Amino acid sequence: MGNNGSTRGARKPSGKSAGSASRKKPADGVSRRALLIGGGAVAAAGTAAVLARDRVKRLWWQVPGIEKPRKPGELDYAGATWVAASEANWRRADRPDDFAVDRVIIHVTQGSFASAVKVFQDPAHQAATHYIVGQDGRVVQMIRELDVAYQAGNRSYNERGVGIEHEGFVDRPKDLTKAMYESSARLTASICARHGIPVDREHIIGHVEVPGTDHTDPGPHWDWDRYMELVRRAATAPTPTPSAKASG
Repeated sequence: MGNNGSTRGARKPSGKSAGSASRKKPADGVSRRALLIGGGAVAAAGTAAVLARDRVKRLWWQVPGIEKPRKPGELDYAGATWVAASEANWRRADRPDDFAVDRVIIHVTQGSFASAVKVFQDPAHQAATHYIVGQDGRVVQMIRELDVAYQAGNRSYNERGVGIEHEGFVDRPKDLTKAMYESSARLTASICARHGIPVDREHIIGHVEVPGTDHTDPGPHWDWDRYMELVRRAATAPTPTPSAKASG
């Protein structure tokens, strides 16, 4: 603790206790020390109240029976079409207020575009990603970026990541088309710009790189050098603004 600023004076010859004659109390009988301590407590309480109010302002929608407002078909990426995933395959959140988004996770579907959409709409599947990119370059968004997709098999990475599926099979290099790479790179650059994610391999990763996963996608044929160059190039281009567009 630091110096409290008090000093000692010389003793007075009076029979009264030292300093009693010179020390005065406020009119209501409360000591100066009590006022100082009380004032500090009030100030601390005021700060706590402000912090609590700010927290409530951010988390009011988590109160039972209250949900954060959502617009049907609202997109985070203007180049996508909205097709909703089953609510059993993701968790409602308020990212980045409750979880900082610092990863883009690359997946390959091990199936067709249509089959990926279908399984993400199936509540029994218990998994989905935010986006799917087709071999022809089309993009669907199935989960809002502010929500947590069950995608990576790792809770922390789910809470911090945005997932992108790519149509095809990991053992078929022909499935990884030019249109898919370029479209996905534009999407990833847009996600990184929105969330302040560095455009590097530490923050743009494959599903296989998630700790604890048993998946191997995007597989040995995914060209990371090519993809990262496309993402960097897209990151320097103008980013489309979000719009509301619904489908299916």
